[in-house]
This record gives sequence, structure tokens and C-alpha cells, in this order.
Amino acid sequence: MSFKSGDGGLYAELLQNRAFQQVSPSNQTAALNAWSAVNGAELKVIADSEPVSDALPNSLQVNIPSRAKGPVGFSNSGIKVDQAWTYKASLYLKFPAKSSFSGKLTLALRTVGGNAVLAEASTTIKSTQTTWKQIQLDLKPTKSSADTNNIFTVTLDGHAASGQTLNFALMSLFPPTYKNRPNGMRIDIAETLAELNPGIFRFPGGNNLFIEDIGAEPIMGVWDGYALGGYTVAEGDLKPYIQQAIDQINFVVGDPRKSAPAALRASLGRPQPFRLNYVEIGNEDFYNSSDTFRDFVGNLSAAFPNLTFLATTFVGNPILTPKPQAYDVHDYNTPRWFANNSFRFDAFPRDGTIYFEGEYAAISTNTTNLYGTPATGRFAFPAMSGTTGEAAYMTGLERNSDIVFASSYAPLLNHINSTHWTPDLIAFDAARVIKSTSYHAQKLFSLNKGDQYLPSTIPIQNGTLYWSVVVNTVETPASLAFQLPFKNVASFGTLQILQGGQNASNTPAQPDAVEPVTTTIATGKTINYTAPGISVSVLKVNAH
Repeated sequence: MSFKSGDGGLYAELLQNRAFQQVSPSNQTAALNAWSAVNGAELKVIADSEPVSDALPNSLQVNIPSRAKGPVGFSNSGIKVDQAWTYKASLYLKFPAKSSFSGKLTLALRTVGGNAVLAEASTTIKSTQTTWKQIQLDLKPTKSSADTNNIFTVTLDGHAASGQTLNFALMSLFPPTYKNRPNGMRIDIAETLAELNPGIFRFPGGNNLFIEDIGAEPIMGVWDGYALGGYTVAEGDLKPYIQQAIDQINFVVGDPRKSAPAALRASLGRPQPFRLNYVEIGNEDFYNSSDTFRDFVGNLSAAFPNLTFLATTFVGNPILTPKPQAYDVHDYNTPRWFANNSFRFDAFPRDGTIYFEGEYAAISTNTTNLYGTPATGRFAFPAMSGTTGEAAYMTGLERNSDIVFASSYAPLLNHINSTHWTPDLIAFDAARVIKSTSYHAQKLFSLNKGDQYLPSTIPIQNGTLYWSVVVNTVETPASLAFQLPFKNVASFGTLQILQGGQNASNTPAQPDAVEPVTTTIATGKTINYTAPGISVSVLKVNAH
């Protein structure tokens, strides 16, 4: 799987803009994104003279007006509240100046408008606290909310705190996480990923702890001096970036006795190395020459001779020195392109080079403007025409698994309230996860991996019917006869089928419009099967 996402995604943190780390006090409207005043408090993001961390220079300054009454403070919106959960809330606070104030700070979960308190907890604070102090409280809701129209509030009693000024930084609200990891992953998204039983996870830089939890291994990307827009570090200036890549890899697999980055990993509680076999040099860099690739691979392979390094460019263009051990291939195209290219890797030479189909997706039906809007053929969400095209292509990846060692649909995750790219395998918002038609197809392939490819008269190049998984890419049903080369074949088997119209899609409005259906079918040494139009079928039978 290949990972791209946005704020409020796989990481379970519920607060938006929680550390003010990508905002500027010069624009208070943008700086206060997602934060609102409660009951007349005056809010301002400031460049703190003594920040909670050098990496977090900004803080939220809150002034409690004179003559204030009731709970006064600030809120963060869009929170899912579940009665079964205990939420971990934390923040840092300090008073810029001493006074005689002592009173309660209350953290709460409320419905919008504060009309109903769903959970709250309080602690006493004093204005003598002029250096940063962390407050940690548990919030246990007394009831659930049917939607995400709820807020997290931080308040003081207005009358008691009248005229006080406080600074807040690095605020957090965590629900329970996947496998109860501190600062961990959102359960529903992580479980959705784990259901795919992924073998690899492509992460720039690598998030190895999460990858271990779902039983996959990382393919790490290292930056090689090329940035979007054409900026390239000159060859003579690459040395610090090569060292940066070496340090990055050592943090993951190095010996703490020999490497400072590895010692840092050990100090963080992980003395043993993570699993790592593959490292990509850059990402879609399409080298103008082989200099950068040569310099990175030469140095990295000398430091890590047991790792395989991938080139991220067109296969064979330009000719790279040394010859790449592996390539990362990316393809975004039409459904028909994927079906027509299901024999692509059959023609690749068997010369020791291996391939990773690192990003691919059917993104549009518009052959002249692939990257247009949905109105011009771009898919907002995966549709069955694209899903079956991808599945046909995947049969070719399986058939050529002697050289194609892994593949990953991309992008993986999309927050539907902050979409940057379409389509995506999994969509979500604060309350739910939407599994696309392509997600279901990927799962059918992943959970039904073969270990032997049986010769057959299909598929044929430029056809419409494809198998190892039976894929029909057109609307017309197609009849098949499987003659199995086994002495004993069970009389009954199972059929898992994903089918729908060409434009059928799982969307926020219809999240379960297309799902696989499992039934029992008659089987034997000869199996007659009609593949419905626009479908992906998996037939399972015991035979020996």
C-alpha cells in the first residue's frame, strides 16, 4: 500500500491545528483555524518569547475579560463522542505574569453551542505557574452523540478568573487507539487497512511502528535532492543529503553501539532494528542523468549491502549506472488502459531486475485530459469500470510475480472534508470509513493469493476477460469452462463476487452501494461459470 493522507486521518489525534505549528501570528484568522472563543474570551496566537519547544514557537494566548461570568475559554470543533470510549486530554499552560489567582480549569466534550455536556473533568491551576506545565485529564462521556457536531472546550470560571491571561500550547485529545498504542492510530481506519492483509507499506521515511502492527514491511523512501517544480541539488552538493539518508536508514536498522541515529532509536524504547529490505532513491524523480542515482546508490549500498535500492524513473530511460536492482513504476490512467496493459510485464526481460508497481489507479475515463475534474471524466471515488480495469491489470502483476515483487494502489486515504486528489482507496471523515469498490477488489486479491499459475487459453491480449481472479471488464456476461487438472475436486465451492454498473461507486451518500457477496456454487473437474458484466469473481474449491 502507498500512503497519502491529510490532517485528522490515520493518526488518531482529534484536535485540529493543535500546536499552531504551520500558522503565522501575522494572520490571526488563519492562525486560529478550528479554534473558537467560548463566552467572550479573547483569543490570539502569539510567537511565544519562551515557547514550549523550539519546534513549536507559537502558543494560544487567552484573555478572560473583566466582568466575565460563567465558563469562559475556547473550543475545537468536529469531535466524535462515543460513550464506550475514554478520551485522553492534555495541554500545556502557563501564566505570563504572576497573580493571586487559583481556580479550576475544566476540559469538556459538549454539543455545539454548549447546550449539553457529554463529558468533563477539572483540575486546579494557580497563576504562580509561570513556566510550562502539562495538564492531563481523562474524559469519560455519559452518553454518545449521533454525529460529529460536538466540541472540545477548555474553560475557567469567568467571575473567578476575570482579567487573567494564560498561554496554552500543544493541546491533544485522543480516543482509544489501534492496539492501545499511546499516540497511536485511529481504530476504524487502522482495522480497515489491516483487513487488506498488506505485505508492504510504502512510506516516505517509513512509519515502522504502525507497519509492524498490521504485519507488513516498509518500503522506505529517501530524499535525493530533487523537488517538485524542477529544483535539483547539484551533484557536488549532495554529500549532506546522502549522509541524511544514511542516518535515516541507520535509525531504522542500525546498531546502537555503532550509530548515533540507531542509539537514538534505542533511547526511544526500540533497541532492536526494524525490518527493512527495500529503499527507494527519491520519488518520481525521472533523472536527467545517472549522476544522482549513482552517487546515492554507490554510498548507500556500500553502507547497507543487504538492502535493495529502487530507481524511481522510467524503466530504461535514462540508462542508469549502475544498473538498478529494482524499479518503482507508477501508473495513473484510464480503465481501458489498465485492461489493455495487463500483459505489460510479460514482455519484460528476465535479467535479474525486479519491479514494484508502487502507485497505480484508474483515475479517469477521459483519454485526452486524465487529470481533469469529475465532470470531464475524472473519478471522484473509484467506480466499478476503473476497479475492473485495475483488477485486470493486477492479474498481469500476479502472472509476472517472478519479477513484480509488490504493488500498491495509491493514494490510500482521503479525508472527504480536505480532498487533495481523487480517487482514493479509502475515504473517511471524523465519524466513519468508506471502503471503495477498488478497496474491495484489492482485498479479494490480497486474501486469495495463489502460489501456482495454471496454464490456460485465457486471458488473451486486448481481450475483455481476465483471470487469475476472474475479471470481466465489459457489461456483457462471459461464459467460462474451467477444466481442472486434479484427480479429486469437491462438488461444491464458494464464489465471492464484486459487481455493479460501470459508474457504480461507494460514496459518502451511498457508502455500501457495492460490496462483495459470497455464495455456494457447484464445482467439479469441470466448472462452468458465467462472469457477470463489470465484475471481479473469486472461485474457491478444494482439489488435489
